[in-house]
Amino acid sequence: MAVQLSSTPVISGLARALVKQQTLSQKEAENLAAQARNNGIAFVEQFLLTRKMTANELGLFAAQSFGVPLYDLDSYNFERSATEHFEPKFASQYRIMPLHLRGKTLFVAVSDPTNLAALDEIRFKTNLQVVPVLVEDNKLGAVIQKRVEESGVSLEEAAAEMAEMDLSLEGLSAVSEESSEVENSPVVRYLQKILLDAIQMGASDIHFEPYEKFFRIRYRIDGELQEIVQPPIDLREPIASRIKVISRLDISEKRVPQDGRMKLLLSNQKTIDFRVSTLPTLYGEKVVMRILDSSGVKLGIDALGYEPDQQELLLNAIARPYGMILVTGPTGSGKTVSLYTCLNILNQPGVNISTAEDPAEIQLPGVNQVNVNDKAGLTFATALRAFLRQDPDIVMVGEIRDFETADIAIKAAQTGHLVMSTLHTNDAPTTLTRLANMGVPAFNIASSVILITAQRLGRRLCGKCKKPVDLPHKVLLSAGFRENELDGSWQPYGPVGCPACKKTGYKGRVGVYEVMPISDALREIIMKEGTSLDIAAQAQRDGVKSLRQSGLVKVKNGVTSLEEIEAITNE
Repeated sequence: MAVQLSSTPVISGLARALVKQQTLSQKEAENLAAQARNNGIAFVEQFLLTRKMTANELGLFAAQSFGVPLYDLDSYNFERSATEHFEPKFASQYRIMPLHLRGKTLFVAVSDPTNLAALDEIRFKTNLQVVPVLVEDNKLGAVIQKRVEESGVSLEEAAAEMAEMDLSLEGLSAVSEESSEVENSPVVRYLQKILLDAIQMGASDIHFEPYEKFFRIRYRIDGELQEIVQPPIDLREPIASRIKVISRLDISEKRVPQDGRMKLLLSNQKTIDFRVSTLPTLYGEKVVMRILDSSGVKLGIDALGYEPDQQELLLNAIARPYGMILVTGPTGSGKTVSLYTCLNILNQPGVNISTAEDPAEIQLPGVNQVNVNDKAGLTFATALRAFLRQDPDIVMVGEIRDFETADIAIKAAQTGHLVMSTLHTNDAPTTLTRLANMGVPAFNIASSVILITAQRLGRRLCGKCKKPVDLPHKVLLSAGFRENELDGSWQPYGPVGCPACKKTGYKGRVGVYEVMPISDALREIIMKEGTSLDIAAQAQRDGVKSLRQSGLVKVKNGVTSLEEIEAITNE
């Protein structure tokens, strides 16, 4: 029998207590309850997003309001927990964690002791007496997330199970995309596992590589490719076909490369985008998926790794009303994140920002983003021309590839617009000669470009296991350190390897930058059509740190190792 729900959301006992204490109004409590239901999360989790209280303050408030003690979850030994009663989906949805079974009594951790629906549900599922234990929500969420991750089977185990099943491509293709048979098929579940594991391990790319006698999957983690698993070779076609289906690529076309995009919904509040590229090889289609997580932009400029003087130069440049800022470096060096970090700073209600990208890797609300489409005639140059008729303040071009794009971008920078873009060059000085080689006149370069940043990404030493190393004086000098810098006031560190960094000695990455503002002396060299060597020599006289010199600062500060800096910089 269907039950007609009231239009007014029913609020929990905890919500009523917050209303009584005047932390929330009745209307706010009802809105939060409705938002929590729409987002598929608990009221506590939704309330904490308002930042009216911290998780600890809310826990103490609940303890006082309902006369129950607040238990510190950090002190609990989870080796004794009642794991047989843990269901990942239920625990995540209801914010509840079974702790301990004593006879017929099950003690469960909750952050809302008035969440009777969750307690009744677990009582019904287990046929046990349920006793709630009040804990802080942030600690509870962390424990549930960890348990959810641990509850999953490994990729090797999943692949072994699938090897015993009939995985013919025809059988999968015959079922409609919306069918539950497809959504629950072994290939779909296995692919989801691969994607989730990659996100949890912090991978930037996933490589599906078919060979004559084996099929392997590799993740790029902290810039290094690592083999994760070798599934049965029969899976290469079903996995490639599934990826092509959800990326809206032509599943029947296997003779030419294809590019597409797909999304993975992690929760109602977080979605991860993937850029998909297929390539026909001798033994099947190689598929590479780039993981596009926009959370990197929200880190802020302080987290990117700029030295204080470099950061000041960049912030001064983006504060200018017009001119061109160029970011250079190889693929995967973090150019897009740097540009979007700047756009995030400039993204204000009174500013009109437009971007043309191939494709837009990071979605930023408030910015007008355009995906170029060469086949349809929407090139970078075409998009730029359209932008200039849209009253822009700031224009970002994903990449300057040809003279036409460079010419329009430079003219835009000369006519009252701030233009940002990227180029594929090795360092800042060669960027200027690259523009000249494209055919851009020297006086246009000198009058428009205001700052160039070259960058690399280096692996950051693991903070838990890095150790001091003794490097010979001669080695440090040959790396680029000056004699007066080797005064014994600092200590270089090297990698060791521990469980936290998966035995690599490195965890995370840090940017290494060469930030070169265009001084009057540099403009004179540009006008005289000087070489990149002339430009580099003047930049050094202007006090610009080269990539190697900036990297050595990271070595002095113990952020990374000397061998890592030598590997990513050429001097």
